[in-house]
Amino acid sequence: MDASFAAVITAAGSSSRMGPAVKKEYLALGPSCLDKGGRPLTVLGAAVSAFAGLGEIAFIVITVPVEGEAEARSALPPELRAAPRPRILFVPGGPSRRASVHHALSLLAAYGPSWILIHDGARPWVSEALIRRVMEGAVRHAAAIPLLPLAETPKELEGAFIRRHLRRSNLGLAQTPQGFAFPAILQAHQRAAERELAEGYEYTDDAEVWGEFCGPVAVVPGERENRKITYPEDLIP
Repeated sequence: MDASFAAVITAAGSSSRMGPAVKKEYLALGPSCLDKGGRPLTVLGAAVSAFAGLGEIAFIVITVPVEGEAEARSALPPELRAAPRPRILFVPGGPSRRASVHHALSLLAAYGPSWILIHDGARPWVSEALIRRVMEGAVRHAAAIPLLPLAETPKELEGAFIRRHLRRSNLGLAQTPQGFAFPAILQAHQRAAERELAEGYEYTDDAEVWGEFCGPVAVVPGERENRKITYPEDLIP
């Protein structure tokens, strides 16, 4: 496998759905998630640690609120703050998740990775097996994301009524990390930024950016344990 990987961990959001004055990425997880010193990992610390443990990843960029680097750094376990590899960098986020990722990709351009993994900092339970599936899928297909099959039947709405009864066998739930060939996803984000400026369009994830400007995105099996923390009850194992 190509060893020139970097990772972007997104943690610049406001966490508004967690309640007032709560930054979910900095919350401590339970006693089942400990760092090497036996201290509870934060949500962000667990997410970053999952990627830092892979030897192929040379750089990790964490998107943070403006002037939020010191707080984000303190949320990492001590062994990551001092580790020479992977090199951990911080970049201020933008007005949207897509813009924040674009900032991180632009910073990484100076280091020239071949492949990039983009992950939600609010998904602390990502496994090494899942990360490696995405890495392998990206190398093979240029773009790959984890997908979960739907367990319930989705409906497309028009106002208060159902417009279409969708087939769940043809649909899935996207997760992160999402993996891409680096130069192409950076160029795609540049074009997405131009469309956003011209039309006010909002992209929901990086796979959508790739799909519009680069081509098909392959899928690999996701994991139900790799859930995203959005509400306080999501912290319960």
